[in-house]
Amino acid sequence: MDAKTGSIDGCPMGHSGGVRSLLGRTNRDWWPEMLATEILNPNGPSNPLGEDFDYAEAFNALDYKALKADLTALMTDSQPWWPADYGHYGPFFIRMAWHAAGTYRTADGRGGANSGQQRFAPLDSWPDNGNLDKARRLLWPIKQKYGKNISWADLFILTGNVAIESMGGPVFGFGGGRPDVFEPERDIYWGSEDKWVNEGVQTRIDPEKELHEIEGPLAAIQMGLIYVNPEGPGGNPDPLQSARDIKETFHRMAMNHEETVALTAGGHTFGKAHGNGDASLLGAAPAGGDLAAQGFGWVSSHESGGIGQHAVTSGIEGSWVNTPTQWSENYFRLLLDYDYELVRSPAGAQQWQPVNQKPEDMAPAAWDPNIKVPTMMTTADMALKIDPEFRAISEKFRNDHEAFKDAFARAWFKLTHRDMGPKARYLGPEVPAEDLIWQDPVPAGSRPSDVEIRAVKEKIAASGLTVSQLIKTAWASASTYRKSDFRGGANGARVRLAPQKDWEVNEPEMLAKVLGTLDSLRGSLSMADAIVLGGVVGLEKAISDAGSSVEVPFTGGRGDATAEQTDVESFEVMEPQADAFRNYLPKRLAVKTEEMMIDRASLLGLSVPEMTVLIGGLRVLGANHGERGHGHFTKRSGQLTNDFFVNLLDMTNVWKAVDGSNDEEYVATDRAGGHETWRATRADLVFGSNSELRAVAEVYAEKGGQEKFVKDFVKAWTKVMNAGRFD
Repeated sequence: MDAKTGSIDGCPMGHSGGVRSLLGRTNRDWWPEMLATEILNPNGPSNPLGEDFDYAEAFNALDYKALKADLTALMTDSQPWWPADYGHYGPFFIRMAWHAAGTYRTADGRGGANSGQQRFAPLDSWPDNGNLDKARRLLWPIKQKYGKNISWADLFILTGNVAIESMGGPVFGFGGGRPDVFEPERDIYWGSEDKWVNEGVQTRIDPEKELHEIEGPLAAIQMGLIYVNPEGPGGNPDPLQSARDIKETFHRMAMNHEETVALTAGGHTFGKAHGNGDASLLGAAPAGGDLAAQGFGWVSSHESGGIGQHAVTSGIEGSWVNTPTQWSENYFRLLLDYDYELVRSPAGAQQWQPVNQKPEDMAPAAWDPNIKVPTMMTTADMALKIDPEFRAISEKFRNDHEAFKDAFARAWFKLTHRDMGPKARYLGPEVPAEDLIWQDPVPAGSRPSDVEIRAVKEKIAASGLTVSQLIKTAWASASTYRKSDFRGGANGARVRLAPQKDWEVNEPEMLAKVLGTLDSLRGSLSMADAIVLGGVVGLEKAISDAGSSVEVPFTGGRGDATAEQTDVESFEVMEPQADAFRNYLPKRLAVKTEEMMIDRASLLGLSVPEMTVLIGGLRVLGANHGERGHGHFTKRSGQLTNDFFVNLLDMTNVWKAVDGSNDEEYVATDRAGGHETWRATRADLVFGSNSELRAVAEVYAEKGGQEKFVKDFVKAWTKVMNAGRFD
């Protein structure tokens, strides 16, 4: 097992059950009757606002002050169809915002609040998101009023901020800029289980094994959870085992232990859990709900229709503190000062209740302030009391409330903005001035003149660096970009810093040589610009040597990040365990190599043709890791030719798996002579075996395909080089 990725055989999508699909179960698997709207996708984009819609421009025209005033008024505007607990929707909206953001995970940058995915399956129907459909519907009149000037994605998070402010809690700031999508993101792997958390599924961490046991990209402990089971691992009310789960899942969502305690305590300073009824009387989740319910799920046949006093969500019942609509110091006081006993809620959930609680420490009933009821803690809360490490942090915050306030405000801001990428993407009047290391700050660069660019290009061309070295270095720098959370890319030139400079996939010795040479030649250019410009020089030579004439665009202005601006630990999880673009596969993975290739292309924001042309071009340019010859189907190495496609599709060759390679390596022999002609990997042969990829490969292998191939390669290459630029 890989201790860093938590995977089998180093696979970032590790799984002990052999080779499997990256995507796991689909929405159609969970809800077979779901309408197949995706059949219309080939007919045009799903976004009704159109490709020309500029969300930043629309947001900047927003009456931000009026929107916040309307949201503040909504907090206490209780509706009879879903009454506000304690007459205040604030805690409900905090949970909505938290759960919108809380699906983020560091391994692949997917999840999070960045695109408003909580509106769509499967997230809208996860057990842990129970009844949040009502929170979103409460917001509809405000969304309708402000229209395209505020996205649902931004509205979720801003509403959470306003909820905290309206109850006297601390807020660090808010950044808008999350444009909506209008369909589920189908490329996210949520797990392989075929049952939800409340259907007896075992926790993803085996209590008898090591801590790092969750499948590589996942973060939640069980299917359908945002974080952990509040009743304890697999329903076992063991606070120490719960602490283990909490530490691992929050770490995988970019939170350290202090941030974890601050978030948990701050969030549970407000509101209540719901379990005052019979959970078996709840109807289907929204994705499987009745047509007449109009998107509502979990419709209850319980007394009063399961609203207000009889609402059931998690099954746990009660508030954590005696002042559930006010920011206070009561969470730590009640948690640490009282002894607790294990009890059952009316819905049958296991929870913890204070022993001999004083009347003044009891909470008002959510439906009647004149009734007093005991407060409660979940097993996950008890973990903050019982686990020694969490206990020390809890004691610290209990004794220093100002430190707690600051820690919560910062952790909440990180939770709700972690997947937005650089601060340059933030919009609005409440963007904090402070630069935070998790935002991957990059100093502003200066755009070089044409004269400076030409001078540096000439020096690089005369430096003796090869096409292969220049292409590899530029690709290593730029290909770290992830569209999921807008991290990585060539801007910042972090390829010259730890940990990227030491990644095996980047061939550290070769990389150091190239970077040293570029640094000595770059003049006033930033290293980030020099690295990309080196790729331009190499590519232009490869094009010229192949007998073509296509200009390679270059736009300077990138900045250089420092080691102090780089969170090494957060970048470590981005190290590729496989990279089909460089034919890098140090060990066999539990996921098919070609699926890892598709996943990487998806994170880079590439289309099928863009991925295909880049693979074919990088092969002939000599970009394989360690000069590996697999897929290097050319006698004209270093020239940008379509030889990869021509020779791959050449019917004079017959392919066979190499013995002992686990179907990862293949050899071609000439049908007539029987001699070996080429060697390949799965990431090469898939472009001949998969019908869709072959259809694209044929276009580049056809007579006259060379010119189109070069133009398309340059366009796709430039797209990757410029990814991650928000200047």
